[in-house]
Amino acid sequence: MPYWACVAGIAMISCERRVNTAPAHFGYGRPATQQEIAAKAIAIRPDGKGLPAGSGTVQHGAVVYATKCAACHGVTGVEGPFNILVAPDTADAIPFDRAPQRVKAIGNYWPYATTVFDYVRRAMPFNAPGSLSDNEVYSVTAYLLYANKLIDSTAVMNAKTLPGIVMPARKYYVTDNRKGGDGPYE
Repeated sequence: MPYWACVAGIAMISCERRVNTAPAHFGYGRPATQQEIAAKAIAIRPDGKGLPAGSGTVQHGAVVYATKCAACHGVTGVEGPFNILVAPDTADAIPFDRAPQRVKAIGNYWPYATTVFDYVRRAMPFNAPGSLSDNEVYSVTAYLLYANKLIDSTAVMNAKTLPGIVMPARKYYVTDNRKGGDGPYE
């Protein structure tokens, strides 16, 4: 094929107008129902907004923890084999950039007690996430806060008391003060 014919062919191809042939609908899936959206929209804010009704105690939390959590986190929350939940010392949380070897646990690293509730509620236990009742989640949260020496053994956690727990590491976190959304929280 002569050189000029190749050049002409390439020029014609490059001038061809492309048409978007992607389909408007792929034919699978469906829009989520309001009930399905509500079941997934369970976020808890640091100020407690979104906490459900219910309550839990340290004593009940110890029972739930022993049956649903200890296999992964150890009998007292420090043995593992997975994440350590109980800090060896919560007297004063240390910025982890100054002590990178320090264990990051609930009592010395988490900024809000409501975040403990939120995480346990949506992600635990590992083998059945979201399977705990709200009362069980309040109870496990109470037990973990007690194990970290942040509340006493008679404390009852609920939507009013949980946001009032001041976590030792809170001072090391920066409030997001950007405009928009539901923040800032403090």
